[in-house]
Amino acid sequence: MCVFQAIAHYEQSADYYKGEESNSSANKCLLKVAAYAAQLEQYQKAIEIYEQVGANTMDNPLLKYSAKDYFFKAALCHFIVDELNAKLALEKYEEMFPAFTDSRECKLLKKLLEAHEEQNSEAYTEAVKEFDSISRLDQWLTTMLLRIKKSIQGDGEGDGDLK
Repeated sequence: MCVFQAIAHYEQSADYYKGEESNSSANKCLLKVAAYAAQLEQYQKAIEIYEQVGANTMDNPLLKYSAKDYFFKAALCHFIVDELNAKLALEKYEEMFPAFTDSRECKLLKKLLEAHEEQNSEAYTEAVKEFDSISRLDQWLTTMLLRIKKSIQGDGEGDGDLK
């Protein structure tokens, strides 16, 4: 089954779950759609889903800690498209969800934005290494972070290594 079919099936499943008012299961399906969409460079679709699920979970006492991950992923998708969009999104997420400001994910985003602004690939890599030493990066995050790193001018390393 190709990724496009998987997206369609997850979207359909999410609709079914919503119809049954099983929001948790619907969100799980939507998050799969967002991850696949981002891998296929459909960033706007991924952003909308991550923001929607983040907003839905931030007020739930049991799920609010997951909201920071969804806002983090949405901001990374913004960052790949445009640095200014990422800055604006980060401000919006901090305003919507103040707990996001103190998260490691938010602090990483700020360091990455600063390194990108300065076109400093070493500082970018160092920030990622520091984050990874505490919270291991999964394949999806590694892929997105590498896509952002490639946009830093003068990144002549070419080895695609973040660690």
